[in-house]
Amino acid sequence: MIRTVIQTSWRRLRNNPSELFLTFIVPMVFFSIFALIFGSRDASSSTPKIKIAISNESPSELSERSVQLLEEQSSLRISPPNPSRGSKSNPSKSPTFKRETAQDLVRRGMVSAAVVFSAPRKSNPSDDLPKVEIMTDSFDQVASQVLAAIVQKAVMTANAEIAKTKSPDPGSEPMSNPVVWARHNNAMATGANFPQPPVVEVVDVIGGKKANPVVAMYASGIAVMFLLFSATTASGSLLEERENSTLDRLLCSRLTMDQLLLGKWAYLTIIGAIQMSLMFIWGALVFRIDLLNHLEGFAAMTLVTAGAAASFALMLAAICQSRMQLGWVSTIVILSMSALGGSMVPRYLMSENIQRVGLLTFNAWALEGYNKVFWRELPLNELSMELAVLTTCGFVFILAARIFAIRWERS
Repeated sequence: MIRTVIQTSWRRLRNNPSELFLTFIVPMVFFSIFALIFGSRDASSSTPKIKIAISNESPSELSERSVQLLEEQSSLRISPPNPSRGSKSNPSKSPTFKRETAQDLVRRGMVSAAVVFSAPRKSNPSDDLPKVEIMTDSFDQVASQVLAAIVQKAVMTANAEIAKTKSPDPGSEPMSNPVVWARHNNAMATGANFPQPPVVEVVDVIGGKKANPVVAMYASGIAVMFLLFSATTASGSLLEERENSTLDRLLCSRLTMDQLLLGKWAYLTIIGAIQMSLMFIWGALVFRIDLLNHLEGFAAMTLVTAGAAASFALMLAAICQSRMQLGWVSTIVILSMSALGGSMVPRYLMSENIQRVGLLTFNAWALEGYNKVFWRELPLNELSMELAVLTTCGFVFILAARIFAIRWERS
């Protein structure tokens, strides 16, 4: 009898394409997605570079040489691009940002970090070493740690090169620079080869001001993913109405397909907005997400995100033939979009090619919008790109749903 039970179950699995697909194909699909995300982070050209800004407000030779060494690093992408180094007034000096501009670029997410060389403090005139700071955005936790090591190495290398070129030869006259001469004597007295480099200070521009930075960083990713699941599940009522002939009776009345889809879309949008609001209110009460000071941006992002998710859910429902098919299709599509869009894996861990692919999902745009609101604390006008993309996605999805729903009117 046990053998009979096994044979019966196998026949049922073999005759059910959706269950067969979920059992054997879906695991390989998600294995391939995560293999592409993490397997491409090797020594090849697809490895993402760290985008940084440099501010050099120190007149010292050490800071200029350090900037040159940073520009030679293949793992860094200096912003802005510098095809022609130097300037007319000083061709040997690299043009860099001002300190305030570099800090603003980090705060707005235009760069992952900024390296700032400041003039030495006047209170200690014997010390002409510049002050070195790394302004980081802890949203990208990998970039800040890697950059700190690169900057420390560049400063130490530059300091050693300059000290070596300025060290006096035996029997030569004393150096004209008394500070360098004193440093050389001190270094020789202590047994060191070269003077000690300046300390590199790491400053968290954004995350250090937040009560709970981890939750503020990842709250939007979870919220958007479950919004898609709930909207798709609710859109299955359209297929149920089709299966029990309720849809035919509705279309025989004065109700049109346009009105039906718009009514479903409005309902799903309202439910999605309530769901997102409850999740963030809960996060504000329990996990200290700063919701009250960002209500304007939150309301705009929630409205367009819920509308785009509702349109996407109706499009999937219009494409599928049954509620069971909608269940496994939506699971595959939503999990794939969530993985590539950043809901499951932070996008800064992905290669540049995978990050560009992720922009094809509206998860990435929704997450970026919420991150600008809660993480970067930017005003509403900074959300124009994300709001425009999500609004366009919502319009395209509902239009596609209307086109696929034509077959129901004909039948």
